[in-house]
Amino acid sequence: MSFNKSFRVATFIFAGAFALLTGPAGANARVGWQTFAQSREGTAEVAGLENNSEMQGDRDQEQREREQEQRDREQEKRDREQEKRDRDQERVDRLEELYDNGREALDDEKYETARDRFAALAKANGPQTDAALYWEAYADQRLGQRQAALAAIADLKARFPQSRWQRDAGALEIEVRQGTGQPSRPEAQGDQELKMLAIQGLMNSDPERAMPLLEKVLQGPASPKEKSRAMFVLAQSGSPQGREIIGRIARGQSNPELQRKAVEYLAIFGGPEARKTMAEIYASSSDTSLKRSILRSYMIGGDKERLFAAAKSEKDPALRREAIRQLGLVHAEQELEQLYQTENSPEIRREILQSFFLAGDVHKMQEAAKNEKDPELRRAAVRNLGLVRSDESGKALAEIYARETDRGIREEVLNAYFLQGNAGAIVAIAKAEKDPGLKKRAVEKLSMMHSKEASDYMMELLQK
Repeated sequence: MSFNKSFRVATFIFAGAFALLTGPAGANARVGWQTFAQSREGTAEVAGLENNSEMQGDRDQEQREREQEQRDREQEKRDREQEKRDRDQERVDRLEELYDNGREALDDEKYETARDRFAALAKANGPQTDAALYWEAYADQRLGQRQAALAAIADLKARFPQSRWQRDAGALEIEVRQGTGQPSRPEAQGDQELKMLAIQGLMNSDPERAMPLLEKVLQGPASPKEKSRAMFVLAQSGSPQGREIIGRIARGQSNPELQRKAVEYLAIFGGPEARKTMAEIYASSSDTSLKRSILRSYMIGGDKERLFAAAKSEKDPALRREAIRQLGLVHAEQELEQLYQTENSPEIRREILQSFFLAGDVHKMQEAAKNEKDPELRRAAVRNLGLVRSDESGKALAEIYARETDRGIREEVLNAYFLQGNAGAIVAIAKAEKDPGLKKRAVEKLSMMHSKEASDYMMELLQK
């Protein structure tokens, strides 16, 4: 077809279309065209809204994931810090266990074992090194190892000139130098036991004559068992003179081990006057180990008032936490509630929540899980609820999950149910939950539980 002919055909078609649109029938055509165009625009607008809604949903999901990642990073940081504290505490515990094993061996007269334990402890350079050197020398002396004993004493004197084991080491050195260098004879130990029985009998008949003898035992190089027995006799006597001797030892006139034993006996036998003495020692001492022993002695005596005072005013965070922990053990719920309301430190508030758990106070943990502003503390409260296996705590967790909008808290509730072994509650959540992520978490928990309810639900999922 030629160009001219094609042009004429196109012109004819255009003219016909123009006539239709401008004529009577064209009005209907125009309306139809407009309706079509509008419908296309409406469809495009709806599609746009749907796309916008999907995009907004994606953005919200991404925001939630970013927030969860941030929480996870913060939790990982806290976990690392806690792991470091745990490692440090594990080292301290190992050294204390080594010390206790050595002391037990001494009490059982297994001197070679005791010497090896204390020698290892001295090489570890822990906080009990001076005590370890003393007991190493003591065990060597009992084994007849005169030079080894003197070497350990010299090491103690050189490295720890201010140690409170110096007096004991001096008394032991005199005994070693005066000795024959022969191992301790079993009959000699029997003689010492007979002497202690004689002193104890004298305490019943003539306390005034017995007191100086007991004090001499405590100040000399007697065995740990003999010193402990002498301290017990003094404490049990209930006499003012006995309490005065124990009070002097508790104030630091002997080695730290005997001092802690004196504090323990003051708590058990001393009464209000003894607790007053312990409060004075606590206020004047800088020895963390001793102060911790006093706090535990307050717990033994049920002294909520002084534990509460330490929990409020103690500057050392570790001792504050110890006081708060002991408040939980004596079920001081009111004192813990006062501390929680006035405390600003998240770490201390978390410790208080842990003490609510020690006290078995489900109501306070539930209250914190519902109303606490700090999400991490709320999660801590929920975790503690999971450690309490009771109908009350299970009901509290169900209420929290039902009203909670924070995804992290709801996940923590699932963890708490898992800790309780409450498969039925997790199954109920998995069946009702509309959030795919939470439903998946619930199923993950169930997959690790050896429970008929969990197994039945897994089979139900597989049959769909």
